[in-house]
Amino acid sequence: MANIDDYNAKLAEIQAIPDEEVKEPGIPVDVALQEAENLHHWSLDDATALQVVGITTDMIDDLPVRAGACREAQSIWNKDYRSQQEAQKQWAEQSPEAYDFRDDLLASLRFAYRNDDALLSRVSAITEGNGHADMIQDLNDIAVLARENQDPLTDIGFDLSQLDLAATRADELADLLAEANGDKADPNASKVTRDKAYTHMKVLVDEIREAGKYVFRKDKNRLKGYSSQYWKKQNRKKADEPEVAE
Repeated sequence: MANIDDYNAKLAEIQAIPDEEVKEPGIPVDVALQEAENLHHWSLDDATALQVVGITTDMIDDLPVRAGACREAQSIWNKDYRSQQEAQKQWAEQSPEAYDFRDDLLASLRFAYRNDDALLSRVSAITEGNGHADMIQDLNDIAVLARENQDPLTDIGFDLSQLDLAATRADELADLLAEANGDKADPNASKVTRDKAYTHMKVLVDEIREAGKYVFRKDKNRLKGYSSQYWKKQNRKKADEPEVAE
């Protein structure tokens, strides 16, 4: 099956895993996925021997399905995470210009309404507050106030099309900020699913490995296929590191 088919077939089981049983990947996910695939092919050759200790052929055949589901979950999380990162990058680029635009509009309103205390008071009210969400609201409030009181702005040569731009930018920036904050497409939700998919796969990987290590504890040629090559390499690296004198 394709990864998406594996994902759909396993999603209910994956989502049913209790949160307290979820394990974050301890090794790179792509490495874990490849090791699961390798274990599947390795253990197929030992299916008869493993059957004796409770590892069925169905369990072995379920490994690539769980791996496929995990691979798809990883891709979904990567997409959501990168979308948020891209939104954060765009926000970092666009927000300084938006703040400057807001400040320029306020300066124009203050000058245009300088002889009208009531309007100046409304302008002052707009400037209250701080933060990104407040700046976005300011742009919309400015557009509303200025549209209602255009004559003083026309008198100072203000470009009224800027009001439409302010309202448009308020909408656009609100969406962008939501994406940057993860409020529109929550990458955390897809990460939880990825972690559960990884856990679903790892549980079976560990079960088959433990059985293989027991069955082939006296057969080095078969035993080697039931260990993580990643961790073997990591342990060798640590062993080769020179000791640091204290």
